[in-house]
Amino acid sequence: MAGETVGAIGPGLAVLVGVERGDGAAQAERLLERLLGYRVFPDEEGRMNRSLRDTGGGLLLVPQFTLAADTRKGTRPSFGTAAPPEEGERLFGSLLEQAQGAHAPVAAGRFGADMQVALVNDGPVTFWLRVPPEQGG
Repeated sequence: MAGETVGAIGPGLAVLVGVERGDGAAQAERLLERLLGYRVFPDEEGRMNRSLRDTGGGLLLVPQFTLAADTRKGTRPSFGTAAPPEEGERLFGSLLEQAQGAHAPVAAGRFGADMQVALVNDGPVTFWLRVPPEQGG
């Protein structure tokens, strides 16, 4: 529904989540572990030493398939590396469910929706956390 707020948090992490071909449950679990434990919040001395677990801040997960774009050639992105929509939605849903079971508060955007995302970036501090698929042999 237009103008509807589907996910909101106070201080915490706004996470844009892109799912690539080959991603699976192991990548989702590792990503969540890193999101909850990554020390990006200031301690009493202003140093990045506290995690989301430490602060009790919110976690906003926003599905963003365009993060999987291949921009190495030309002037138009290719989305061949992105997971198919059904797989991306399934994995995003699994990540969200795991997050809700491991932390509070957790909110999320709607998969496949045209969303208007607003945030206050404190810092600015922005990190790219990527959990590549395991290379088996």
